[in-house]
Amino acid sequence: MSLRQPTRSFEIPEPARLSPEPIPASLKEAMRHLVGGVSVVTAGLGDERTGATVTSAHSLSVDPETMVVSINRSSSTWFAIQKTGHFCVNLLRADQQDVADRFAGRGGIKGPQRYEGARWSVLETGAAALDDAVASVDCEVEHILERHSHAVIFGAVRAVVIRGGPALVYSHGRYGEYRHGMEPVA
Repeated sequence: MSLRQPTRSFEIPEPARLSPEPIPASLKEAMRHLVGGVSVVTAGLGDERTGATVTSAHSLSVDPETMVVSINRSSSTWFAIQKTGHFCVNLLRADQQDVADRFAGRGGIKGPQRYEGARWSVLETGAAALDDAVASVDCEVEHILERHSHAVIFGAVRAVVIRGGPALVYSHGRYGEYRHGMEPVA
């Protein structure tokens, strides 16, 4: 008995339309289509506290428990993480757009001023956890990979606080909301 592979005819599609924009602008536009959870990464101690709003924080693994964040190497947050060896990822609630804006530096707000108007706790590493965030993940720096304008920071998780609630998301330059169990939009 002979086994014969079915034959299939494939047409080679035309190449996708290339963007007329230079690659950096095209990449930025392409990534605007990706919906990302909004987090505030906090670092530093006392008057040297600072932080940044990011959509580039995620878990790498649960065995061992590891988080990954991407931080611009020209930011004060990068220098604070290097100095203290810690950071905390605070996953924001849908109603915390003001916190996201403060930590994004809107209005020229810098350093410890970014913490004003919210309640904070200190977790195991000394990094600040937002008391009413969806969740806070406290990390000790484990490894840093520096590439181009950013550093990819791997953090060993030292504490996790979960409070729940609808999450703040970001896409196409706008904030939105995600609630667990929401019906997908068709």
